Amino acid sequence: MNTRWLFAASLLMLANTGAAIADRDNDRGLGQACRGLPNHATLKAALDDAVSVEDSGLNLHMWATVVNRDGVVCAVVFSGTNRGAQWPASRVISAQKANTANSLSLDSSSDSAGSGKSNGLALSTANLYSAVQPGGSLFGLQESNPVETGVAYGGNSSLNGTPKDPMVGAKIGGINVFGGGLGLYSVGKTLVGGVGLSGDTSCADHNIAWRVRHNLGLDHIVGVGGVSGDLQRPDNIVYDITPNPNGGAGISAGGFGHPTCLNTDLSTADLPAGQP
Repeated sequence: MNTRWLFAASLLMLANTGAAIADRDNDRGLGQACRGLPNHATLKAALDDAVSVEDSGLNLHMWATVVNRDGVVCAVVFSGTNRGAQWPASRVISAQKANTANSLSLDSSSDSAGSGKSNGLALSTANLYSAVQPGGSLFGLQESNPVETGVAYGGNSSLNGTPKDPMVGAKIGGINVFGGGLGLYSVGKTLVGGVGLSGDTSCADHNIAWRVRHNLGLDHIVGVGGVSGDLQRPDNIVYDITPNPNGGAGISAGGFGHPTCLNTDLSTADLPAGQP
C-alpha cells in the first residue's frame, strides 16, 4: 500500500510539475504568442540590411526588439559582432520602444456601431517627444507603465541578443518618448505588435526602425491615421520644432515634433513609403 501510495504521489507531483512548466511557458509568451511575427534570424537579417543602408547619425551598431500585440517579447537581436559592440543600455531601450509603439497604436478599423469613427492610429515613439514635455498634451506619459526590471535585467546576460535572450517570452513594459519605435502592421492594416531600435542618435534609430519594418513587410500603414501629415508615412518622424524664446524645450508647430540630431537627414521622404 505504501509503495503504491508513493508511486501515485510521485505521478501527481510529476503532473503538477508539468502543469507548472506549461503555465510558466504560457506566461512567458511561448507557443503561439509570436506566430506571424519575425523570429530571431528574420529580424537579424532585416536589421543588418537596415544598418548597412542608413548612414545618418553616428553609424553605430544597433539593438532591435519585437513584441507582439500583448507586449510579449518575441525576438531580440544586435547588429554588431558581439553583444558588447553596441551600447548595452540600448537593449532594454529598444524593448521599451517596441512596447510603446505597440501599446499606443491602433488598428485601422471602424467601431462596433459601424459609424466609421476610427481609421486607426499609427503612432511612433518619435511622435511623442513634444507631447510629453511640460505643458504638452501627454505630459507625464513617460512616467507610466514602468519597465519590468526582472525581465529587463534578469537571466544570463551572456544570452542577450540570442534566440534565448532572457526577455524573450516575457512582457517588458516601459514607455519611451524619442525616435526608434514603430507599430507593426500586417496585411489589412492589422496591428500585430511593435519594433524598437536603439543604439545611435534617436533620429537614426527612427530611420533604421523604419527600414527594418519595411524589410519585414509589416508596414501596411497607408490609410491608417497618424500625426505626421504624410498619408504614405503616417507615423513618420516630424521635424517642426522651433526654439522656445523663453528657454526650455522647443515649440512644435503640430504638437508631435521631434528635435533634430547630429547628422540628421531631414529628407524623411527618402524612407520607403508604407504599403496599403
